[in-house]
Amino acid sequence: MRKLSNRSSNRPDRSGWRDYQNRLGNGVGSGCRRRCLTRLLAVLLVVAGFYGLNGLWREDGGSDRSGTAQASLPKTSVPELTSKEDLRKLFNRRASLIGNLATGEIELSVNQQLLQVKTSLDEDLQSYLLDKMDRKNSRYIGIVVMEADTGRVLAMAGFDKTEEAGNPCLRGDYPAASIFKIVTAASAVDACGLNAESKLGFNGYKHTLYKRQLKEGNNRYTSTVSLKDAFAQSINPVFGKIGQLRLGKSLLAKSAEAFGFNGLLDFELPLQPSRFLIGDQPYNWAEIASGFNRETTMSPLHGAVMVTAVLNEGSMVAPSLVDEIDDPDGKTLYSRKPPAMHPAMSANASAVLGQLMETTIASGTSRKAFRGYQRDKILSRLQIGGKTGSIGNTSQDARIDWFVGFAKERQGTKQLAVAVMVAHEEYIGIRASQYARMAMTRYFGSHPAEADPKKSGKSS
Repeated sequence: MRKLSNRSSNRPDRSGWRDYQNRLGNGVGSGCRRRCLTRLLAVLLVVAGFYGLNGLWREDGGSDRSGTAQASLPKTSVPELTSKEDLRKLFNRRASLIGNLATGEIELSVNQQLLQVKTSLDEDLQSYLLDKMDRKNSRYIGIVVMEADTGRVLAMAGFDKTEEAGNPCLRGDYPAASIFKIVTAASAVDACGLNAESKLGFNGYKHTLYKRQLKEGNNRYTSTVSLKDAFAQSINPVFGKIGQLRLGKSLLAKSAEAFGFNGLLDFELPLQPSRFLIGDQPYNWAEIASGFNRETTMSPLHGAVMVTAVLNEGSMVAPSLVDEIDDPDGKTLYSRKPPAMHPAMSANASAVLGQLMETTIASGTSRKAFRGYQRDKILSRLQIGGKTGSIGNTSQDARIDWFVGFAKERQGTKQLAVAVMVAHEEYIGIRASQYARMAMTRYFGSHPAEADPKKSGKSS
């Protein structure tokens, strides 16, 4: 498209224009007149299109406020923003803009007004995680870090090799694998009276799930293990037997619903729900309870929300990404409200889950990734717990690798819920547990501990 200033320098003078008009009146054919009018109309359309396009807001959040045409367009009111549902409508077609930010604030053009969106993201942590991602060996990476008590999302770093603008943190179709053992364990504590030291037996290998491993009774080949060790080592037959012989279909379904499966998390961005399906066959109950299936799926964001229940006496906290939205004059259009809480399990079950998840870090499937954490100058200040999961995807060309867990200060008030999902391709790169350790170290290393008034004996 040519610049408008170039057209003015090529304009004919008055005498030339009169001669041109006289020629038109002296027998020039109608075909010539039509061609000239067509050219003139095309030029006018180009000029009109230039001004029109520069006067419209763009979906990418950009704007050109220097054009005279835009300044003359009347501003229309911004939709009312009083709830997360209002924000979901606002961000519906713009999720890619706010879903994988490297900064804590963005400008969003809405109805010819440039709104300032202030998010809860910790810019240092978000940028650090985005920079550390192993994009060579991974198809998907989703890392979510939340304040466990407020629900504020501090990091939501995603990488999708198949879709540049995609953010796996918001997709709910990744197999949950052994992360579902959190749900099974909570239900077993509340419905069956189990505790961290309850003794349970199993036969065969730890990570298989054959029907013969689900029979009641013990024999000389039976191994006995505590619930906390079965959880930490992710022993499938133990959880399969709990699901098939103790909980059954109705209790598994009830617990899954309590933990948010098949529901919509109250979040500002469009989010796929995590899926839970259960059949009538007892072996299916065992598969689901142990995470030995690909039909139970979840998002990394949901994984972090589940962990908040461990730190909030059994209640999950709703996640939040937007702290505030202001108009061009600085008027606040939206402000984050206190988070909604949803009971997922009893306070007793949350305390037991905390023990189970800490055992996973100390002597279970995350032991290698967190080796030496008790001597680390940053991590030694924290209580750390987690749960891992691993399973091949449906097409068997990627390996889904999970870690969900928590980190809380022993002498302070900060507590994080962390969820990481990595889909490894041919080679295993950075594992989910390693990303979780990196996130914890970075955040707590950048934020000095604040004394907890309750622990110090001081009142606020």
